[in-house]
Amino acid sequence: MPVRVLVRTFSEICITLGSVIVLFVVYVLFWTGVRADSAMDGEMDRLRRQWESAPPVDAGRGTRPPEEDPGAGPEPYEDGKPFAVMYIPRLGADWAKPVLEGTAAGTLKKGLGHYEGTAVLGAAGNFAVAGHRRTYGDPFKDFPRLRKGDAVVMTDGATWFTYRIDTAPFRTVPSDVGVVDPVPRRSGYDGPGRYLTLTTCEPEWGHSHRLIVWAHLDATQPVEKGKPAVLRH
Repeated sequence: MPVRVLVRTFSEICITLGSVIVLFVVYVLFWTGVRADSAMDGEMDRLRRQWESAPPVDAGRGTRPPEEDPGAGPEPYEDGKPFAVMYIPRLGADWAKPVLEGTAAGTLKKGLGHYEGTAVLGAAGNFAVAGHRRTYGDPFKDFPRLRKGDAVVMTDGATWFTYRIDTAPFRTVPSDVGVVDPVPRRSGYDGPGRYLTLTTCEPEWGHSHRLIVWAHLDATQPVEKGKPAVLRH
């Protein structure tokens, strides 16, 4: 009898642990994605309402064409708040994510995060953005599919900014902070420019390394002229 009770107790413990593991996997794979998708949709709706009610013309960051000198400089982005929407056609015709200021854990649950201290959108320097590879909506799940020549398009409500990727995904370690320098190290760029850096975790379900791509600003146009051609296909 004691042996049977022991076996039964052990079996019940295994079943309980198995149920907990299954629930955790469901939470990670499904529920965080549902919440993140809802949060990202909410952030983009907030931006659209903001742009419709008070379109940024000469206030806020990144609203001037890159040829213009911002003079005293634009106002800073607000920490944790959205300021742009990113489109990457290579990742899907309907792929669109909000870009928020900062890379705190809570911020990256709501979209992509702009590295504080890097350049503003469209400006000289390196505009650097991070995003989850897996969980919280999987925004950069297909990051390894990115290729040289792919377009990364962003808008701040006043201007469309089209960047062109110059490198295949590059693998490095999290401590390699030079990837977001104004002239990012190991990018192949040999002088100042208007650059974009995208970063995500590697491997797909880990975070021991990072995947990086670099791009340069290829074109800008006012939003009143419509979407860039690459988004109209």
